[in-house]
Amino acid sequence: MFLPVSLTRWIITLVAVSMSAFHLYIAFFGSPDAYVMRGMHLAFALVLAFLILPGWKGTADRPSLIDIALLLAAAACAIYPMANLNYIVNRMYYVDDPVMLDYIFGIGLILLVMEATRRATGWALPITASAFLLYGLTAGGQSVGIMLDQLYLTTEGIFGIPLYVSATYVMLFILFGSFVEKSGAGQLFMDFALALAGHTAGGPAKVAVITSSLFGTVSGSAVANVMTTGTFTIPLMKRTGYRPAFSGAVEAVASTGGQLMPPIMGAAAFVMAEFLGTSYLAVAAFAILPAVLYYVAVFVAVHFEAKRVGMVGLPKPDLPRLGKVLSERGHLFLPLFIIVGVLLAGYSAAFAALCGIGSVIPTTWLRASTRRTFTPMVILDALESGARNTLVVALACACAGIVIGTITLTGLGLDFTGIVLAISQNSLIMALFLTMVAGIILGMGLPTTPAYIVQVALLVPALVKLGVQVEAAHLFVLYFAVLSAITPPVAMAVYAANGISRAGLVESSWAAVKLGLTGYIIPFMFVFGPSLLLIGDWDRILQTVVTATVGVVCLAGGLHSYFFWGRARIWERVMLIAAAFVLIKPGLLTDLVGAGLVALTIASQILLRPSEPQPVPASERSDGN
Repeated sequence: MFLPVSLTRWIITLVAVSMSAFHLYIAFFGSPDAYVMRGMHLAFALVLAFLILPGWKGTADRPSLIDIALLLAAAACAIYPMANLNYIVNRMYYVDDPVMLDYIFGIGLILLVMEATRRATGWALPITASAFLLYGLTAGGQSVGIMLDQLYLTTEGIFGIPLYVSATYVMLFILFGSFVEKSGAGQLFMDFALALAGHTAGGPAKVAVITSSLFGTVSGSAVANVMTTGTFTIPLMKRTGYRPAFSGAVEAVASTGGQLMPPIMGAAAFVMAEFLGTSYLAVAAFAILPAVLYYVAVFVAVHFEAKRVGMVGLPKPDLPRLGKVLSERGHLFLPLFIIVGVLLAGYSAAFAALCGIGSVIPTTWLRASTRRTFTPMVILDALESGARNTLVVALACACAGIVIGTITLTGLGLDFTGIVLAISQNSLIMALFLTMVAGIILGMGLPTTPAYIVQVALLVPALVKLGVQVEAAHLFVLYFAVLSAITPPVAMAVYAANGISRAGLVESSWAAVKLGLTGYIIPFMFVFGPSLLLIGDWDRILQTVVTATVGVVCLAGGLHSYFFWGRARIWERVMLIAAAFVLIKPGLLTDLVGAGLVALTIASQILLRPSEPQPVPASERSDGN
């Protein structure tokens, strides 16, 4: 039995808008007690989840009476610690035994969080949380009361750091992204990219890279980015001659990098700031050069592929003019600049997001072309969309809190560190490889944020113990949690792109890995050369940036059989790939060897360049003809 559709729609809008309004209120007037803020955040998320996510037999936005009962129970369980704040604060956890109501509401919340997370993200995260719970109660030697204390009656479990970050930062930045999207900035990003690169060789693919990098900084979700920008860029690439598989791969790889690109990045970046005990601005500073290298590599790979198969750009008369784009909609970039400016001024990320949100509507008033964008209904829609888009992150963070709480209580993190060190036999390369594999596997089943959180507890301590700088260790595991979106067999961003391109999954997955291969190498670069994270002397940072840039360009050339002077022969490809791998490790000797290999490649291309253009084999052409 279901509630009437009209009543359900009204309730969903009311709850979602109330959730957004609550977070705007606490961002402006200050955060209340931890249990109040986190409890309300989780209560809103659980209520929305059971309202809009299909249950066992329900449909989206159509809750059954069972769903209504579950959402009422979930809200009560989440609010219980807040309603009994004096009791929670004054009791001695691990000493005072939980009372019966603690057991009822605590066990209820754990089960309801896992069910809501199952609806939002699938089975992987709830099964992971259940496995850790089982470990804590059996091999971990903990009683039900102690586990309940840790996970429900302290801020070390469900109400821990991940949920705090979701409630404090992530919700506001997602809400900012919702307002930016409603402002028409998506069209600005697309027109801006078309005006910049549409006329060049492989222009549509370059447009996809630029647009997805811009949009990804706001959306923070690879799949959402693909479905938003890919609906335009993928058909455009196909119409201009790119194979469907390559078209989808370009969009998937470019969209995935959005979670790594400042100024906003994805939700995991805010969690990282809390774990590192530093500001979000510092995390953005660590991430900026690796992210730029990632996009440079993708952009150059697209260019080389286009030149190799003889593609041309779109006709200039058919493209928007940059001056006109900026004059009509360029002001919509202002909220992004405001966020960066507030962060640079030393204010918190939450305040920066609040300023960004507050600037979106006044910004649209600056030009007649956008002045009527925000009506009261559009504002309500933006508030509702922001709350809806927060669900996955909020529920994943709450469920990840179960995992982190169990690891902390049982000391499993220390045991796992010992296992990693024993398997790797204190070899940093082996430990990094094991961490990479674990990160990709975890990321395949979990959203980026919980995948990163689990790795921080289990894998980062081992890397730090082997001498990896702590910032590099955190960013290393984040990269592979993100790159799981394009890594077979569970490559969610590629799946999303395939839904638009209609290409074969195997072919698309291989093309995505080939395009994004530099992303798998960049983490090793900044582990061995922390100067890539803007750590150290500026002369060393500059040297590392130059050699790393040359390295990623060489890798793109080697993989796509083309360099600046023409198609790359087999020995030139070998030299380019070898140069790329040599330049991974900073050092005068490796830099000289890499420079020598690049010089040999250039000399070979110039001296042996054919007088007539060589036809591209039919099997290698992007148009398939």
